[in-house]
Amino acid sequence: MKLLSAIVPCYNEEENIADFYQEFMKNEAFFHEKEIELEILFINDGSKDGTVAEVKKLVEKDKRVHLVSFSRNFGKEAAIYAGLEKAKGDYVVFMDADLQDPPSILPEMYGYLEQGYDSVATRRVDRKGEPPVRSFFARMFYKIMRKISRTEIMDGARDYRLMSRPVVDAILSMPEYNRFSKGIFGWVGFETKWLEFDNIERKKGETKWSFWKLFIYSIDGITAFSTAPLAFAAFMGVFFCLAAFVFIIFIIVRKLLFGDPTSGWPSLVCIISLISGVQLFCLGIVGQYLAKTYMEVKRRPIYLIKEEL
Repeated sequence: MKLLSAIVPCYNEEENIADFYQEFMKNEAFFHEKEIELEILFINDGSKDGTVAEVKKLVEKDKRVHLVSFSRNFGKEAAIYAGLEKAKGDYVVFMDADLQDPPSILPEMYGYLEQGYDSVATRRVDRKGEPPVRSFFARMFYKIMRKISRTEIMDGARDYRLMSRPVVDAILSMPEYNRFSKGIFGWVGFETKWLEFDNIERKKGETKWSFWKLFIYSIDGITAFSTAPLAFAAFMGVFFCLAAFVFIIFIIVRKLLFGDPTSGWPSLVCIISLISGVQLFCLGIVGQYLAKTYMEVKRRPIYLIKEEL
């Protein structure tokens, strides 16, 4: 018998745990016919509600359910990595507990693995239920990433992904502290089949991803899989040096020909402010990469476990 491990990161998902378990186990008969056993790894990412208590109820009822509880909130990326380290399955799937990743398509996903694919990934074809501004910036992020990075990151990609063991091992070989899983999935390669489905709104509770958190996450993704911002900073430096040189020549020529001294402090203040702003912006870009390097060399653990069942 082979084993399918489902990794389910949880942060304040008390209302969804039982419903997720019921929906997931509807696939039990299908995988039993395929001679595949199931296990669910709930990764509690420092929840402050009754998530742990709900998972423990399932652990007592079903020995295939396991709990890994962090000492505090380390973020979804840490939860995904912890699940990968703990998963023993020949196949591993990431799923959200809020049922936005429909368990009903798991049999179809497994069918593509049988056809020879190494992994099956999912993407949303629409963003129904999301604020328009958030949807716009999300699309812009994926568009920018496709232009500045060699790593394939699909627009609307979800973390919902079924993988064979070689793919899991490849991801585990990248124990970097600053993690951006969507980029890591694309970087390791392997033959991937993409499945599309309509966006499904949360069944219960509220999303933990605010616009600001998504913005910071996008910055992490850009700096993790592209050095284009550094090239942009260098380009801006060269551009303003050339512009300053041309402007100096213009002032000298105008003085010699027309005797017109440089006039007006407002224009001078605007130019200084503009250049200073660009300098600070470029310094911020460099600072982001230095900060990532700083966190990597400290070699802190990606997560700490408080309890494991």
